[in-house]
Amino acid sequence: MHPRKPLYAPHGVVATSQPLAASAGLAALRRGGSAVDAAIATAVTLAVVEPGSNDIGGDLFATVWDGGRLCGLNASGRSPAALTRDRLPGNGMPVDGWLPVTVPGAPAGWRDLHARYGRLPFADLFTDAIGYAAGGYPVSPTVAAGWQREALRHEALTGPEYAEWARLFGRPPRAGEWFANPDAARTLDLIARSGADEFYQGEIATALARYAADTGGLLTGADLAEHTSTWVDPISVRYRGYDVWELPPNGQGLAALLALGILDGIEAAGAGAELVRHWQIEAMKLGYADAHAYVADPDLAPAPLEALLRPEYAAARRAQLGGTAGLPVAGVPRRGGTVYLCTADADGTMVSLIQSNFLGFGAHVTLPGYGFGLQNRGAGFTVEPGHPNEVGGGKRPYHTIIPGFLTRHGQPVGPFGVMGGHMQPQGHVQLIVSTVDGGLDPQAALDGPRWYWESGRRLYVEPELGTEAVEALRRRGHEVSVEAGSRYGRGQAVWRNPEGGYVAGSEARADGAAMGY
Repeated sequence: MHPRKPLYAPHGVVATSQPLAASAGLAALRRGGSAVDAAIATAVTLAVVEPGSNDIGGDLFATVWDGGRLCGLNASGRSPAALTRDRLPGNGMPVDGWLPVTVPGAPAGWRDLHARYGRLPFADLFTDAIGYAAGGYPVSPTVAAGWQREALRHEALTGPEYAEWARLFGRPPRAGEWFANPDAARTLDLIARSGADEFYQGEIATALARYAADTGGLLTGADLAEHTSTWVDPISVRYRGYDVWELPPNGQGLAALLALGILDGIEAAGAGAELVRHWQIEAMKLGYADAHAYVADPDLAPAPLEALLRPEYAAARRAQLGGTAGLPVAGVPRRGGTVYLCTADADGTMVSLIQSNFLGFGAHVTLPGYGFGLQNRGAGFTVEPGHPNEVGGGKRPYHTIIPGFLTRHGQPVGPFGVMGGHMQPQGHVQLIVSTVDGGLDPQAALDGPRWYWESGRRLYVEPELGTEAVEALRRRGHEVSVEAGSRYGRGQAVWRNPEGGYVAGSEARADGAAMGY
């Protein structure tokens, strides 16, 4: 992997995983739009040009620095009211078909972000996306490779609900081959002109409910009509003089904060790189153990955030770190594939936004005549009785997608994120450590070799980490596999440049770009 150079820009920046989408966001900035306008234009375009990772039928989370404070938007959807445990097959929550489909939150998220922060007309932010959907675009290499994998997975799926996916997406295009989706262009036009009302209460909602009823789905018109986004206050921990911010549950950002809280109390100087890396992995395991135990729909099962984020709790968990790879379990606090983008404008507004289907192409259920697939976020529920995240109707499931933000002394440093399901908190921790401890610019921090903890003592590392580092981890009991591939995430970051303007990076593991003016 050849390292890229960071982008320096005087006025505004857009960074994301697909250049056509970044260009759409930059065009919005240059037309006088806010960073939020740019984020929406980028997100809508990503739904067209990177359809395996996100779609109109996906979810969205965003964090906005509005010039004076951080605000968060949880635009994730809830499960159909009719979803119950007895409707599931005996082997647990499926990942394909109608059962894991939750109400798509992305269209409402675009609308709600614009209503609070937009400058340009809402419909103007859809121009590039509609043009690419109607007229086609050349598919980028990473998108083409993921599409091929999903086409192979689809071959095992049978049933009427899968037929439209096979018709629309079933022949994966090669890199550079043109792909058009005129049905999606019409859907985006309906959303743009109605402010998303057609999606939740109009023509699209009616078509979705009818298709679900005809092919075995539980989603109803009432489920769609009752959908709402939620404005939330981000949560944070202190890490070496910086404040790292994530959105509260039902996202898994808590895992990254818990790990960083543990690491903040460790004196890394003189410890040696291999021991520091071991501590990072073990802290991440502890953070994940707690996140899996407590993250659920905050309206129905709020996590004990205040207790979990206390320094005293971090100290107690820190004391559990050992010199060898462990198998952590959740603590008991005292109670008291995805796309990511970031944008910044000349007025200092900055956006961290993540949008996703969950697994590639989501549930592989596509609405005929409307050109979009549905997410399978319900796969994030657990079937464990009594668990806060137990499967049920009208609930938001555990979510993997998390937009991050970094501040210092109450002032913004900038937005960051790393896509990739279970990798996301791990990517956040590694990016922050590289930035704060290593002093790296955002591009160099993103380009560094990564590790990925899967479960137990199972660890994957990129070949660039080097033989010596791998052997050191193995001596500490980690079961290390050295593999290249897509498991290590794809990220973006934009920091305020102390000299003025911004400095940005975009993941070399994807097709993306950071663009500015």
